[in-house]
Amino acid sequence: MDLDSRFDVPLRGVDVDDETRCAHYRTDRDVVAIKFACCGVYYPCHRCHEALADHDPERWGADDRDEPAVRCGVCGAELAVDAYLTSGHRCPDCDAPFNPGCEAHRSLYFEV
Repeated sequence: MDLDSRFDVPLRGVDVDDETRCAHYRTDRDVVAIKFACCGVYYPCHRCHEALADHDPERWGADDRDEPAVRCGVCGAELAVDAYLTSGHRCPDCDAPFNPGCEAHRSLYFEV
């Protein structure tokens, strides 16, 4: 597995920029990467995991709300699942805006 050496966490994706935008989602607000529960690797999106991982994805469970599982691509902060889900679409550390459209995919990453 080739990890992206620009990041201080294990991260993979398709055409990832310095703020974790990928080939699939590239707006100015697409600056989060999700650590997948199945492998402990951060991916910018579910489509990157599908393209690059050799296994099926697993979601974070309801009992995992305190697990650091989201990384802000702007400041590098690692957010617990609950902190991300209640963030109001902004990084609690640097106030960078997150894409509110990502809410449509929450069930792919987290038991909700």
